[in-house]
Amino acid sequence: MTNEPEDIGDYELEERQALRRVAGLSTELEDVTEVEYRQLRLERVVLIGVWTSGTAFDAENSLQELKLLSETAGSEVLEGLMQRRDKPDPATYIGSGKAVELRDIVASTGADTVICDGELSPGQLRQLEEIVKVKVIDRTALILDIFAQHAKSREGKAQVELAQLSYLLPRLRGWGGNLSRQVGGRAAGGVGIGGRGPGETKIELDRRRIRERMSKLRRQIKEMSTARDTKRSRRQRREVPAVAIAGYTNAGKSSLLNRLTGAGVLVEDSLFATLDPTVRRARTPEGRLFTLADTVGFVRHLPHQLVEAFRSTLEEVGDADLILHVVDGSHPDPESQLAAVREVFSEIEGARDIPEIVVINKADAASREVLDRLTLRERHSIVVSARTGQGISELMDLIEQELPHLDHEIHMLIPYDRGDLVARAHKEGEVLSVDHTGEGTVLHARVPSALLHELDRVAKPVETV
Repeated sequence: MTNEPEDIGDYELEERQALRRVAGLSTELEDVTEVEYRQLRLERVVLIGVWTSGTAFDAENSLQELKLLSETAGSEVLEGLMQRRDKPDPATYIGSGKAVELRDIVASTGADTVICDGELSPGQLRQLEEIVKVKVIDRTALILDIFAQHAKSREGKAQVELAQLSYLLPRLRGWGGNLSRQVGGRAAGGVGIGGRGPGETKIELDRRRIRERMSKLRRQIKEMSTARDTKRSRRQRREVPAVAIAGYTNAGKSSLLNRLTGAGVLVEDSLFATLDPTVRRARTPEGRLFTLADTVGFVRHLPHQLVEAFRSTLEEVGDADLILHVVDGSHPDPESQLAAVREVFSEIEGARDIPEIVVINKADAASREVLDRLTLRERHSIVVSARTGQGISELMDLIEQELPHLDHEIHMLIPYDRGDLVARAHKEGEVLSVDHTGEGTVLHARVPSALLHELDRVAKPVETV
């Protein structure tokens, strides 16, 4: 397939619009998941993609990623189909004739769900579902469902629900005026004022309840973000440098965090295993303290509802002093993953100005040719394996070089009753030497400004020879 011309305009119309099976898109997974309101049950699915631009490799890579997403949601993928078109059909995404073909394939495979590799409009969703006679969802709904499964914290769950409701609201469907919750006029028994008119229909009631729920969730998230901001400002007051681990989903970010800190964060070979920001402390080889934040993984065409809803998670990137941009060196197209993540970085205030180290992970599974290509392309990069530990010590040295410098070097005599300041120097600064004398502790260290002000009040400078 990779030898086909890139310009799909060269194909005859019928050939361009033909449904074509994509090899290797089947799996043996089981079951399951439910999302409130639409009750998605992703069990036996057929995938459908529309290839409108780029190469066949790009199109198939996108469908392969949809397969991984589907498996992460608990689906069994029965078939993967691709259609060449100049643009998706505005009515049914793939055209009414091809929708009938898709219906026959769904029936023959015994599938109960069709997943489209794109975002469907409410009209496309409704019409395609009416033709194929099974549930139809799009890439956005699938990603939202995965997020709903994996969110664990109260804040994470609230953000997922808000994103789901934002997606659901324009896609609510009515069941006709005869299902009005209230009936006015004669049907209401002539009750007069307040009893006339069609009243509030089921769909209107659903919309009103959803909007009320969304307002409540926004208030809750704002309150929770205030608490998180307080914790972050406390870290900043202590002047502890912050390092954010970011990257494409399933690139090995949580594995890297565990390797660097022993954090014990959930590690799974699935997409979006991490949804809640995890912050852990670590030390450089010279003993300097810093924080490491594991963030939610990025993905191509991340639903805009999620970019907004998970801004709190992404803020860990924007507030960092250094970004470890993790990329899977064993992936078929790591360059596109790097580009997709940087596209999201561009939406985060301040993220573009933060120093970045590209951490090429899974070196034990990647080819030497790909690793050489990536290191040549990404000048400020390092090759590691979070699984085996390869390159981790070199990465720690690199982190130490890139962290903001401690500008204040001190030689001070600290009274023994202020051992807390010595402990803070170990925690927040870089201790070069400690000498216990009859008068107190002589400390030689590099410290942040906040600690220097504390020391100036109680400690005495020591002359150095």
